[in-house]
Amino acid sequence: MKVFFYALMAMSLVSIPLNAEEVEEVVVTASFIDQNISEIENPLHVVVGNDISDNLTQSLGESLDGLLGVTSTDYGPAVGQPVIRGMSGNRVKVLNNGMVVRDVSGIGGDHINDVDLNDIQQIEVVRGPSSLLYSNGTVGGIINIVDNTIPQADIEDLELKIGLESQSVNDGDSQNFSYANNIGGINLTLAYKDSKFGNFDVPHGAIIHSEEHEDEHEDEHEDEHEEDLSFLANSDYESESSRIGVSKTAEWGYIGASYSKVESLYGIPFHGEEHEEGHEEEGHDEEDHDEEGHEEEGHEDERIFSSTESDVFNLEGSIALSNNFIKKADFYFRDTDYSLTEQHAEEAHEDEHEDEHEGHSEGPTLFKNDAKEYGVAFDLGSKAISQKIVFKNADEKMSIIGEESFMNPTNSDELSIGYYVSAPTDLFHIDFGLRHDRISRNGSVTHKEDDHDDHGDDDHGDDDHADDDHHDDEVEIDYFDKDINSTSYAFSISNDLNDFVSVNLGLSYLERAPSAVELFMNGPHLATGRYEVGNTNLKAEESNNMDLTFSYENEGFFGSLTFFRNNIDNYIYLLDETEEEHEEHEEEEHHEDLILSNYLQKNAEMDGYELEFGRTFGFYQGELLVSFGMDSVSAEFSDGTNIPRIAPARSIYRLTYTEDDLKFLVSYKDVDGQDDIGLGETATMGYEMLNMRITKTFAMGDGDLNLSVFGTNLLDEVARNHTSFVKNEVPLAGRNYGAKFIYKF
Repeated sequence: MKVFFYALMAMSLVSIPLNAEEVEEVVVTASFIDQNISEIENPLHVVVGNDISDNLTQSLGESLDGLLGVTSTDYGPAVGQPVIRGMSGNRVKVLNNGMVVRDVSGIGGDHINDVDLNDIQQIEVVRGPSSLLYSNGTVGGIINIVDNTIPQADIEDLELKIGLESQSVNDGDSQNFSYANNIGGINLTLAYKDSKFGNFDVPHGAIIHSEEHEDEHEDEHEDEHEEDLSFLANSDYESESSRIGVSKTAEWGYIGASYSKVESLYGIPFHGEEHEEGHEEEGHDEEDHDEEGHEEEGHEDERIFSSTESDVFNLEGSIALSNNFIKKADFYFRDTDYSLTEQHAEEAHEDEHEDEHEGHSEGPTLFKNDAKEYGVAFDLGSKAISQKIVFKNADEKMSIIGEESFMNPTNSDELSIGYYVSAPTDLFHIDFGLRHDRISRNGSVTHKEDDHDDHGDDDHGDDDHADDDHHDDEVEIDYFDKDINSTSYAFSISNDLNDFVSVNLGLSYLERAPSAVELFMNGPHLATGRYEVGNTNLKAEESNNMDLTFSYENEGFFGSLTFFRNNIDNYIYLLDETEEEHEEHEEEEHHEDLILSNYLQKNAEMDGYELEFGRTFGFYQGELLVSFGMDSVSAEFSDGTNIPRIAPARSIYRLTYTEDDLKFLVSYKDVDGQDDIGLGETATMGYEMLNMRITKTFAMGDGDLNLSVFGTNLLDEVARNHTSFVKNEVPLAGRNYGAKFIYKF
């Protein structure tokens, strides 16, 4: 397959005249700073909405996995948290229209990014100075999902879209519609999507069972393994999302409101519950998040699943000011009520989802996040420079109640001020961002009086009723009020060396306050098979980042090369106890036979590169784009040991042919094996991934029918995502075919 793409790359280097027809330029702007993407000098990706709507329904991380420098850490097909240059979790902020998505994905790798990708305008992946306007703690960067639920300009024509989708790998389907119109001077938008996907197929032999390496279990489970080879149990996913928005525009600006609701139900294909059956655990590791590699046995008749519900109300607007100093003022308010319930059912039935909420073998665990966020941004720009100052405040209340409660309720208050300026000079173009945050985290830690001194916090972190549970031991509760002030800044300078070559240098110093989980977690986290203990003495992470990018563009040829380095002081990670220490704790009931893991800090360094080049040229009656990209990141602690779950190097080949209303896209991803592993982590073999999509638009009556036919993993490769917490137990899906219809009136 690589030979085919090498041949196309060679063809693209041959001087072939471009098609005589002019290609219409599409101007894409960054939503928050109102600049054309071509004018922004920071490392940035923008995925336009059509590329999302034409593609198959998948997780946020998987939707962005093909971008250089961006990968995904999955926990099955429903959960795909994005990773930017080796950093994920609380170091990468996911936003919707510039406001942080307040779900509970930062608590565990098995929690979904609850976002609605139906009928969106674009997805922005941002690092550098402008990212400081969005959120604090953006050491890795931000991912901003932009939709037009609250129109900022009057809708000129009625638009109605109806869509259908089907996938073979999970025997699933999806339906969606969207509506936009101006009725009596009021803009109205509606969007709805309903998706149902079953257990997904995997290639033969893809699932690794830890008992396959234990002689005493080989014969006992031989038949059982044969049944598991064709699909992955408990990998189903359902989602229903809806949005409604209204707005009024005038010469003075606009004002609008919206309400969105997202509900989902998804199986958890792996869950660390060995402590209930007395199975041994393995894979002691040192990391910044939860860990993989603990096999679940004896639960074939138990279904484990999560259901989520998100209710979000938004109020936003913009007022044009005649003041010579302030051009306009943008304001917003967001109220989020989010919950995730994890449950266990005694039996798993493929088509019974609603009933599974009843008869579970152990009590549910409820994760809640209630948050309010509001802010105002003043545009101080002029024709010569772009300039903004932003004030933000957020109040976030998080609680975990139930069977797996491992953290007492916490409250976080965040007050921020940010400044951004972009200005050209005679020699350079300069971008600068500055942000100051005042963060208060209030929480508590519950522990037994008889706990060992060296693990004083090693006990169940439950809610206020922790002492009413099934423990007879007396407990103590320590209360904490952590005030953390941080200042971050970013600077980039760029210059056009000539008409074809430009260079950009970005420097930044970013601080990230420890999350509530890292500070106050104290209890059994069964999804990872660990008893996790936070650290109330954690300091803020301090990251010194450098990016150097060279870009070239001339007569259809293009290319870019980026080198980056991130030196992170006080890097927060999770350290497992050793096997010897675990054997000593096996008799301690309050650890429940789980691996004891503590949040610690150590200096770390991440560096790597991203390379892409290609050519666009006329081909037959259309235009052909051929490109090649590579990315690589290495990550080590200051003592020379590797940070675990870092994505291996990749090569990405792309071919895109466009002709009028026809678009043909082929992508081939060659992923290296990863053997630069952390302590106790296992190596991952490389794989090749071939994907294809054909999109054609047909005129039908008063509208257009958009038909997309897609195929993913066409080689039916056994593929494991090294960044995944459960790469062995939960491989990537097998060969998948599907189609998508969108009729637009």
